[in-house]
Amino acid sequence: MKLMQYQVDAFSHQVFSGNPAAVVPLDRWLPDAVMQAIAEENHLSETAFYVPVKNPGTFHLRWFTPVVEVDLCGHATLATAHVLFQERGFPGDEIAFETRSGILRVKKMPEGQISMDFPLRPLHPVETPPLMENALGQKPLAVLAGDDYVVLFRDEAQIRAIHPDMTALQRLDLRGVAITAPGKDCDFVARFFGPKVGVPEDPVTGSAYTALAPYWAERLGKTMLSARQVSQRGGEIHCRVERDRVTLTGAAATFMVGEISILRGL
Repeated sequence: MKLMQYQVDAFSHQVFSGNPAAVVPLDRWLPDAVMQAIAEENHLSETAFYVPVKNPGTFHLRWFTPVVEVDLCGHATLATAHVLFQERGFPGDEIAFETRSGILRVKKMPEGQISMDFPLRPLHPVETPPLMENALGQKPLAVLAGDDYVVLFRDEAQIRAIHPDMTALQRLDLRGVAITAPGKDCDFVARFFGPKVGVPEDPVTGSAYTALAPYWAERLGKTMLSARQVSQRGGEIHCRVERDRVTLTGAAATFMVGEISILRGL
């Protein structure tokens, strides 16, 4: 069996920045174990698989880290939409993805941008977990929780300077940890650590902004925000918060087009 695979740098206009994701188009689902094995072999933060459904412009979409399937992934959704629009000749300007997080709608925007409509993920204040300060090496201003921990710091310099203890972060009870602060030349900056799901530091974490953007929207009193993930590769995310939805907009660039060869019997 041979499968096409695309590698796309998401949340960037050019390759070698943003967050790389693999995208594998399928006619029908492979066994879960095979998809997980492909994701492990790719060793990227996410590998996305999609299958067309009968409704025109609609696709099933699933995401795998090297160790687990996840409920929501922003950058691999952006990468998949980019593949469909730019590489596979999808004729329309809008696509609907059926996912474990419901229907996600994406739209082709001017200048190569793609907007994605995601469900908002609320946060609530919590006591700082005992491991958190040691894991991050700095005392946070506050800690919030949802699907992940969101840890607040004073400024962008603190965010850039943190060198976390991944072993300690793995012992926390939630999926991952996003650290965030006001930005120098954008509304806010962030980094994301997910060693528990096989992603020590994610270059750009679209799903995290479904919680980060609503927090900063309320704090700054605005619904349109510019954000930057200040990982080593870095990436730009434009956010709009409206009621219970968050729209994330970014660009993507194709790095590689290849072919997977799977021996019969797997």
